[in-house]
Amino acid sequence: MDRAPGLSVRLKLTFSYAGFLMIAGAVLLGAFAVFLAGYRERAQDAGQVVIAPSGAELLREFAPAAAAAIVFLLVFGFAGGWVLAGRMLAPLTRITDATRTAARGSLSHRIELEGRQDEFRELADAFDGMLARLEAHVAEQQRFAANASHELRTPLAITQTLLDVARNDPNRESSELDERLRTVNARAIELTEALLLLSRTDQRSFARDDVDLSLIAEEAAETLLPLAEEHGVAVETSGGITPTVGSHALLLQLTTNLLHNAIVHNLPENGTVEVSTAAGPRGAVLTVENTGNKLSPHVVPTLTEPFQRGTERTRGGHAGAGLGLAIAKSITRAHDGTLTLTPRPDGGLCVTVRLPAARQVP
Repeated sequence: MDRAPGLSVRLKLTFSYAGFLMIAGAVLLGAFAVFLAGYRERAQDAGQVVIAPSGAELLREFAPAAAAAIVFLLVFGFAGGWVLAGRMLAPLTRITDATRTAARGSLSHRIELEGRQDEFRELADAFDGMLARLEAHVAEQQRFAANASHELRTPLAITQTLLDVARNDPNRESSELDERLRTVNARAIELTEALLLLSRTDQRSFARDDVDLSLIAEEAAETLLPLAEEHGVAVETSGGITPTVGSHALLLQLTTNLLHNAIVHNLPENGTVEVSTAAGPRGAVLTVENTGNKLSPHVVPTLTEPFQRGTERTRGGHAGAGLGLAIAKSITRAHDGTLTLTPRPDGGLCVTVRLPAARQVP
């Protein structure tokens, strides 16, 4: 934005400190003048000849007043310096807050620092311009992913329909190639849907309602119970009412992804998955912990990156598209929460999701 030219921060600080020192000096000189006037009046009242006081007399008479003046100037200097520094550095506080907001993923926030042009205003305007360019770039990428996913859904659905027709044709023998094509097409549809969901969560364009995270966990566990039985994995859920705020559909997708990942990346037999929820002073906590192979600590943080399948941990032909944990992290971030992966000492993974607490009803 266009601004009228103004003083630089260096000049403002210079004038502020110079003016403050002038005030302090004036107070000190005024106090000294008042003291001398009082000294002369006391000497005249006593019938003494007014002469310049000796060093000892001056020290004896002026020392208490000088000490009081110094203490006053010290207190006044601290208070004045604190106020001046706060006023001069207030724009930096706003810029810092905007930087933290952007670091949490919100690029729509702008500083819009008011006032005439100076170094702080130039920095704020440059930061606002950078945020605008980043927001436009991210929005363009999200639109591209969403549009590409939409465009891919139609031909993939048509291909799936043709494969189903060919499979059900009594005059045509089914071959191994048909089944492979069906599997590949199903994986492509799954990947397309995952990319579309990922782009939607990054846009944060969803309604937020008060939900119970414990009910969502139970719903996800019930949905994936057949898959767990197929893999011989026992699923246990625990936790009382866990209120939070967000999208029920997205939080259900988040929990389902974590639970699905815990089931398919488990032990060959007698594996377990523990799903628990808890409500704390800082919000709601969802924990999904599963048995499995031991994981290297430096590999675990990369599992939330897109297309990181962790193939060595996958069994039963459920490798997926490598977007399950990436989508879970994106949904968590869109709800202003955090997702933490921790390898278990005995093998397996512990995933902890922390979400904001539900809104207080007035």
